[in-house]
Amino acid sequence: MIVALVPAYNEEKRISEVVRQSYQFVDKVLVCDDGSTDSTYRLSVEAGAEVIKHKRNLGYGASLRSLFLEAGRIPADAFVTVDSDGQHDPKFIPALAKQILNDQADIVIGSRFLSGATSHTPPVRRLLIKLITRLCDPTGVYGLTDLQSGFRAYGERALAVTCPTRLGMGASTEIIRRATSSYLRIREVPVPIYYDVERNPLFRSAVQFLDVVGSTLSLNLPRNGEKRERF
Repeated sequence: MIVALVPAYNEEKRISEVVRQSYQFVDKVLVCDDGSTDSTYRLSVEAGAEVIKHKRNLGYGASLRSLFLEAGRIPADAFVTVDSDGQHDPKFIPALAKQILNDQADIVIGSRFLSGATSHTPPVRRLLIKLITRLCDPTGVYGLTDLQSGFRAYGERALAVTCPTRLGMGASTEIIRRATSSYLRIREVPVPIYYDVERNPLFRSAVQFLDVVGSTLSLNLPRNGEKRERF
């Protein structure tokens, strides 16, 4: 059984299609409506998703935490996080889940930098993502290329171990820090990620970047040979 986990905030234009497309490859879709003021909740339900509703907007990390906690009650073989804004193509869900189902990995990250389709990523964002990844893994010990990809698959244990506490975008790197501290197996597979430039203004991107950098610096991955903390 595969479950899609979808954080959503004011995504009424896209959420129905994301849920319906995801259902072609998963058995259940779980959406967290993070305090939306539009029809995201209603449309998610109508599309067949099970929906968690936040009374107010708390942030991406808070949505992931609610999804992880709820998913922990669902007996499934793999869980895949899918963005609600159309950036992720659900047809790649099987490629992400495959290594989880075959017990070859605990977390699988969909990397836009392995797909040969990085042209979809705006140049400035591409640079910032690479910088964040380098800050997380300065010596390249883990060989990861895209720590800001939210298109990820998790096994049951990984879901419990990596449940984030940070409310914002910094949750993405917090999850990886928790995973490495617990010696989880992390892999990457190539996926394209698509951008709607009009919905990603420079100011918003800058705020998100600062949030992620702050998280990354406080949760820096251990270097080769260093003792890893356990959470």
